[in-house]
Amino acid sequence: MDADPLSLDEVAVARKTVVKIRTPDDRSPPLAIRKLSKRYGNTIALHDVNLDVRPGEFITLLGPSGSGKTTLLMILAGFVRPDSGSVKVGEEEILVTPPHKRNVGMVFQNYALFPHMNVFENIAFPLRQRRFDRREIAERVHRVLEMVQLTGLAERRVDQLSGGQRQRVALARAIVFEPRILLMDEPLSALDKKLREQMQIEIRHLHERLGMTTVYVTHDQREAITMSDRIAVMNLGRIIQMDTPERLYVGPRTRFVAEFIGESNLLPIEVDEVGARFCGRILKSCEKPIKTSAKQWLVIRPEKLSLLDGNVDNSSLNVFDGTVTEIIYQGESFLCCVRLNDGNNLTIRNYSRGEMLARIPSVGQPVRLGLSPEDTTVVHEDQ
Repeated sequence: MDADPLSLDEVAVARKTVVKIRTPDDRSPPLAIRKLSKRYGNTIALHDVNLDVRPGEFITLLGPSGSGKTTLLMILAGFVRPDSGSVKVGEEEILVTPPHKRNVGMVFQNYALFPHMNVFENIAFPLRQRRFDRREIAERVHRVLEMVQLTGLAERRVDQLSGGQRQRVALARAIVFEPRILLMDEPLSALDKKLREQMQIEIRHLHERLGMTTVYVTHDQREAITMSDRIAVMNLGRIIQMDTPERLYVGPRTRFVAEFIGESNLLPIEVDEVGARFCGRILKSCEKPIKTSAKQWLVIRPEKLSLLDGNVDNSSLNVFDGTVTEIIYQGESFLCCVRLNDGNNLTIRNYSRGEMLARIPSVGQPVRLGLSPEDTTVVHEDQ
């Protein structure tokens, strides 16, 4: 993954910057995908994918390269034909409909702007294709220019624009004809980190104003968590888990999801009729793990661990003893790397506040770490 891991606190801060004000209407219908499959030779790109997108919802397809997310988006756009399955927008089956008649807006990874056209002509292109009259074209183009904060740049050539401005032009072109669904294929990947984070919030705000059903593709978990109503985590042509950003973070169901969403420590455990055991000790947990044939793991988010004081009663916590092997200062936070007495490794992350910096242990120092039962999560090996 390219992005830095997120803590749950950072998730909350990012999402609090957005206030929902939309009310979806009939122009923003639900999207229903059923048993969608696609092969390229011996390679399975999609395998029996099912997905429901609610009217006006912002859904992100998140996964590594080769997970099938772009293939799924291209099928929705009409540029790839599936081997089997169904895609309905409202009550309409769109797999039999040509791309230009699906009323779907598309923002490509490389923006796909016309270099010989200025900003106005690029945005107006889908309106001319749909034979809008000149007056309405002018009104719509200037309206979306204001929406994407490009007022005054209508006559500017594309090669005179910055990367962020080109991204805004591509977005304006995709929404100017008021499509039923907006599709976006990693549209921010070419931008630098600061501009990418700024555009994430801008796109989210625009989505809230338009109330347009949106399917967004990315491999960047920070981007997905910041922008999405729900996230579909994909791997090897399947949707592994789909949920809200918060629930995905605190309640991953498999090792893959736990590792892909955020930063995780994973410790091998055994599960029997009594509960989950680590090094023979029963783990305190709010939910009793289910015994399965699959290997199971204890997921520990680094920010959920605490350095324990020997004088405090820690009987309500899960406790891990070890020795500090490394301290890594990262500006707003620091990582403390610990080798447990059984040989496994853990990292604990804390913010670089004065009281925490004063408590940083030294390398080689024995430490005791605590984990609340509420933060004790067990996942199974991906099958």
